[in-house]
Amino acid sequence: MLAVSCMSPPLPAGKPAMLRSILFIRPGGIGDAVLLMPAILAFRERYPGARITVLAEKRNGAVFGLCRAVDALLLYDRGGDLLKAVLGKYDAVIDTEQWHRLSAVVARLTRAPLLIGYGTNERRKLFSDPVPYSHDDYEAESFLHLLEPLDVSGPAGIGYPYLTVPATAAKKAAGMLAPLSGGAFAVIFPGATIPERRWGAAKFRELAERLAALDLSVVVIGGMADVAAGEEIAGNGRGLNLAGRASLAESTAIIEKGAVLVSGDSGILHIGVGLGKPTVSLFGPGIAKKWAPRGNRHHVVNKQLPCSPCTRFGHTPKCPVSAKCLADIAVDEVVAAVKLLIGTEARL
Repeated sequence: MLAVSCMSPPLPAGKPAMLRSILFIRPGGIGDAVLLMPAILAFRERYPGARITVLAEKRNGAVFGLCRAVDALLLYDRGGDLLKAVLGKYDAVIDTEQWHRLSAVVARLTRAPLLIGYGTNERRKLFSDPVPYSHDDYEAESFLHLLEPLDVSGPAGIGYPYLTVPATAAKKAAGMLAPLSGGAFAVIFPGATIPERRWGAAKFRELAERLAALDLSVVVIGGMADVAAGEEIAGNGRGLNLAGRASLAESTAIIEKGAVLVSGDSGILHIGVGLGKPTVSLFGPGIAKKWAPRGNRHHVVNKQLPCSPCTRFGHTPKCPVSAKCLADIAVDEVVAAVKLLIGTEARL
């Protein structure tokens, strides 16, 4: 339990007459940061003159460079930024973390007149306006619920695209893609933070071989941890391995130029969605109802085994059956999904 009474002043009361400055707190990974963007843009539309500051982490901070509405970015893990965030003057602070307590403490310490966050545990005591959280809501819609205390109603449907590719990143990506001579390609992201969410380089390599027969090259993106898998997938003329070579913004530009993105349940998947690109996503441990893309431009492959989904509040237990929920996904299923989406796009 958090001992909040001795470490924080009493909760502020009442909604400010005007909202001139707001702080969004978003710790965690890339996916949550991407799915927060529609809420930030909805706030900007309702309060066009307000200054929007985001407190994030080094691992997800670059995502906010893809959102035209963010005025300032601070990082928990960059010297002085956390103190600057706490000492800032805000009319409202929204803590978008779903479960952990630290960000709620940070929100409370700002002493903003309006403190909003999910009331998922004792952290609710730190907010003036705790908001319910449900595993049955698409996460982008969950973030929009946080705006309700500010009299901001989310759009009837989330508008796509809601991410913006920086011009410098687009130019660098074009140079990296030059060997393809303008030909169509599928983007593959083989990575994941945990083994239970990895389909495996061997299956992605077979997918690349099958797509080559459809005159569709592959471009692999990812971090340094994905370089070896990228070489196995795209080597020997199957495509380009850009894993470890492209920044997050440049990877975003590569996805934007591709015909389709194939990925597991990952932050990169959500970037593709935010760009409005067709995606094929491989789900198993994650809650598809909460995290899977919506709409006819997205195909979710999910074997829906009795033991899945098993993830709750970002934690996936070690799997005793070697992630059978992903291992059972056949290459044929993914190829069929890619063909369907490419055919649909051609008719639009």
